[in-house]
Formats: sequence, structure tokens, C-alpha cells
Amino acid sequence: QVQLVESGGGLVQAGGSLRLSCAASGSLSGINNMAWYRQAPGKQREMVALISVGGSANYADSVKGRFTISRDNAKNTVYVQMNALKPEDTAVYYCNADIFRTGLGLRNYWGQGTQVTVSS
Repeated sequence: QVQLVESGGGLVQAGGSLRLSCAASGSLSGINNMAWYRQAPGKQREMVALISVGGSANYADSVKGRFTISRDNAKNTVYVQMNALKPEDTAVYYCNADIFRTGLGLRNYWGQGTQVTVSS
């Protein structure tokens, strides 16, 4: 079993900051790409930021310059620091990771999601 557990969501005023964390646990032997996605009500899930095992990061245009993704490979954890938050950032944020499991190879996993609400 592998689990991705997010934390750090909440309610913040526009212009504020939040830091989300996502820790992978269970019977895993390694992690490749890790990413954050979000889904607002009535909209499709979209990729927010992705980071490779080597630390290369990519961002959605809507968050460039405001969000920073990072990871701690020793802790199997990915973070996203979200600054200058806007009401349009309101969504459920999901952690996603490509995880190696002995005997199963590389598989993709999702966390349960954490709500981020930005008030105007």
C-alpha cells in the first residue's frame, strides 16, 4: 500500500500565503515526478506545478512567479509555497506522484486533496 497525505490547506485572504505539504508513505522503493494539481468547482483538474526527482520544476502560467514547488527526497515529501494568493486560486489541491514499488514498477498515485479558499 502507498499513501499520499496532504496538509496545509485552509482559508486565507487575498494576497496571503499558504504552504501545502504532501508526504508519501508505505511500501515504496522510489519516487519519480511529484506534482500538485487543483480542481475548482465546475472546472477540470489542472496541473499547478511539477518537480522531477532532480529538482527541475514546471509551473502553470497562472501561478508562475507566485508558487514555488520543492521536495525533500529523504522524507518522500513535496511542498508548494503559495504566495500572493488570489480568489481564483480557490480549489481543492491534490498531490500526485509517480512511485516505484517492488514487483509492480512505476505507478501513478493521488492524494485525497486539501481545500484552499482565498477570500477577496
